[in-house]
Amino acid sequence: MGLADTLTDQSKKSAVIADCMQLLEQEVADKSGLSGVAIKAGYKAVKGIRPGFIENVVTDLLPEFANAVEPLVDEATEKGESTQAYLTQNKSRVADSLLAITDGKAERSTNKLIKKTYGKLRKIAKSNVEAAVPRLGGLIERHTA
Repeated sequence: MGLADTLTDQSKKSAVIADCMQLLEQEVADKSGLSGVAIKAGYKAVKGIRPGFIENVVTDLLPEFANAVEPLVDEATEKGESTQAYLTQNKSRVADSLLAITDGKAERSTNKLIKKTYGKLRKIAKSNVEAAVPRLGGLIERHTA
Protein backbone atom coordinates (compact mmCIF):
# COMPACT_ATOMS: atom_id res chain seq x y z
CA MET A 1 0.00 0.00 0.00
CA GLY A 2 1.43 3.38 -1.01
CA LEU A 3 1.66 6.45 1.19
CA ALA A 4 -1.31 8.13 -0.52
CA ASP A 5 -3.44 5.03 0.05
CA THR A 6 -2.40 4.89 3.69
CA LEU A 7 -3.06 8.57 4.39
CA THR A 8 -6.38 8.66 2.54
CA ASP A 9 -7.71 5.35 3.88
CA GLN A 10 -11.24 6.03 5.12
CA SER A 11 -10.32 4.94 8.64
CA LYS A 12 -7.57 7.59 8.86
CA LYS A 13 -8.48 10.29 6.38
CA SER A 14 -10.41 12.63 8.69
CA ALA A 15 -7.65 12.50 11.33
CA VAL A 16 -4.96 13.10 8.69
CA ILE A 17 -6.87 16.09 7.27
CA ALA A 18 -7.36 17.50 10.79
CA ASP A 19 -3.64 17.14 11.48
CA CYS A 20 -2.80 18.79 8.14
CA MET A 21 -5.07 21.70 9.00
CA GLN A 22 -3.42 22.03 12.41
CA LEU A 23 0.03 21.93 10.81
CA LEU A 24 -0.99 24.67 8.38
CA GLU A 25 -2.45 26.84 11.15
CA GLN A 26 0.70 26.37 13.27
CA GLU A 27 3.00 27.25 10.40
CA VAL A 28 1.06 30.42 9.56
CA ALA A 29 0.91 31.43 13.23
CA ASP A 30 4.69 30.97 13.58
CA LYS A 31 5.49 33.45 10.80
CA SER A 32 6.82 36.85 11.77
CA GLY A 33 8.30 39.94 10.19
CA LEU A 34 7.24 41.42 6.87
CA SER A 35 7.00 38.05 5.16
CA GLY A 36 4.94 36.78 8.09
CA VAL A 37 2.51 39.66 7.66
CA ALA A 38 2.21 38.84 3.95
CA ILE A 39 1.69 35.14 4.62
CA LYS A 40 -0.94 35.78 7.29
CA ALA A 41 -2.78 38.25 5.05
CA GLY A 42 -2.66 35.86 2.10
CA TYR A 43 -3.87 32.96 4.23
CA LYS A 44 -6.72 35.06 5.58
CA ALA A 45 -7.71 36.16 2.07
CA VAL A 46 -7.73 32.59 0.74
CA LYS A 47 -9.50 31.30 3.85
CA GLY A 48 -12.23 33.88 3.24
CA ILE A 49 -13.08 32.62 -0.24
CA ARG A 50 -15.73 30.35 1.25
CA PRO A 51 -16.19 28.28 4.40
CA GLY A 52 -14.16 25.09 4.27
CA PHE A 53 -12.16 26.20 1.23
CA ILE A 54 -8.73 25.48 2.69
CA GLU A 55 -9.83 22.12 4.10
CA ASN A 56 -11.15 21.19 0.66
CA VAL A 57 -7.83 22.18 -0.91
CA VAL A 58 -5.91 20.13 1.66
CA THR A 59 -8.18 17.16 1.00
CA ASP A 60 -7.67 17.55 -2.75
CA LEU A 61 -3.89 17.92 -2.50
CA LEU A 62 -3.27 15.14 0.04
CA PRO A 63 -2.98 12.24 -2.45
CA GLU A 64 -0.70 14.22 -4.78
CA PHE A 65 1.46 15.45 -1.90
CA ALA A 66 1.71 11.92 -0.50
CA ASN A 67 2.77 10.59 -3.89
CA ALA A 68 5.36 13.37 -4.17
CA VAL A 69 7.03 12.61 -0.82
CA GLU A 70 6.63 8.84 -0.98
CA PRO A 71 10.01 8.28 -2.66
CA LEU A 72 11.72 10.13 0.20
CA VAL A 73 9.72 8.20 2.81
CA ASP A 74 10.80 4.98 1.07
CA GLU A 75 14.43 6.16 1.10
CA ALA A 76 14.17 6.81 4.85
CA THR A 77 12.81 3.31 5.40
CA GLU A 78 15.55 1.74 3.25
CA LYS A 79 18.21 3.61 5.23
CA GLY A 80 16.61 2.75 8.57
CA GLU A 81 16.08 6.42 9.43
CA SER A 82 13.01 8.09 10.85
CA THR A 83 10.78 9.71 8.29
CA GLN A 84 10.84 13.00 10.15
CA ALA A 85 14.64 13.14 10.35
CA TYR A 86 15.15 12.06 6.73
CA LEU A 87 12.61 14.50 5.33
CA THR A 88 14.15 17.28 7.42
CA GLN A 89 17.62 16.41 6.07
CA ASN A 90 16.14 16.57 2.56
CA LYS A 91 13.82 19.52 3.09
CA SER A 92 14.83 21.19 -0.18
CA ARG A 93 13.80 18.12 -2.18
CA VAL A 94 10.53 17.87 -0.25
CA ALA A 95 9.76 21.55 -0.87
CA ASP A 96 10.56 21.29 -4.58
CA SER A 97 8.30 18.24 -4.93
CA LEU A 98 5.37 19.86 -3.14
CA LEU A 99 5.75 23.24 -4.83
CA ALA A 100 5.78 21.62 -8.27
CA ILE A 101 2.25 20.44 -7.48
CA THR A 102 1.00 23.77 -6.13
CA ASP A 103 2.63 25.68 -8.98
CA GLY A 104 0.65 23.60 -11.45
CA LYS A 105 -2.58 24.00 -9.49
CA ALA A 106 -2.13 27.77 -9.24
CA GLU A 107 -1.35 28.03 -12.93
CA ARG A 108 -4.52 26.15 -13.85
CA SER A 109 -6.73 27.97 -11.34
CA THR A 110 -9.47 30.20 -12.70
CA ASN A 111 -9.80 32.05 -9.39
CA LYS A 112 -8.08 35.43 -9.74
CA LEU A 113 -7.61 35.86 -5.97
CA ILE A 114 -5.88 32.49 -5.72
CA LYS A 115 -3.59 33.27 -8.65
CA LYS A 116 -2.73 36.74 -7.37
CA THR A 117 -2.11 35.62 -3.78
CA TYR A 118 -0.05 32.60 -4.82
CA GLY A 119 1.96 34.73 -7.24
CA LYS A 120 2.81 37.24 -4.52
CA LEU A 121 3.83 34.59 -2.01
CA ARG A 122 5.58 32.15 -4.37
CA LYS A 123 9.00 33.80 -4.07
CA ILE A 124 9.09 33.04 -0.33
CA ALA A 125 7.27 29.72 -0.57
CA LYS A 126 10.25 27.38 -0.67
CA SER A 127 11.77 28.58 2.60
CA ASN A 128 8.37 28.38 4.27
CA VAL A 129 7.68 24.88 3.00
CA GLU A 130 11.15 23.82 4.14
CA ALA A 131 10.37 25.21 7.60
CA ALA A 132 7.23 23.05 7.74
CA VAL A 133 9.00 19.81 6.80
CA PRO A 134 9.79 18.66 10.37
CA ARG A 135 6.10 18.94 11.28
CA LEU A 136 5.15 17.21 8.04
CA GLY A 137 7.55 14.36 8.78
CA GLY A 138 6.05 13.98 12.25
CA LEU A 139 2.55 13.93 10.80
CA ILE A 140 3.51 11.20 8.34
CA GLU A 141 5.16 9.15 11.09
CA ARG A 142 2.07 9.41 13.31
CA HIS A 143 -0.25 8.19 10.60
CA THR A 144 1.94 5.46 9.12
CA ALA A 145 3.14 3.81 12.32
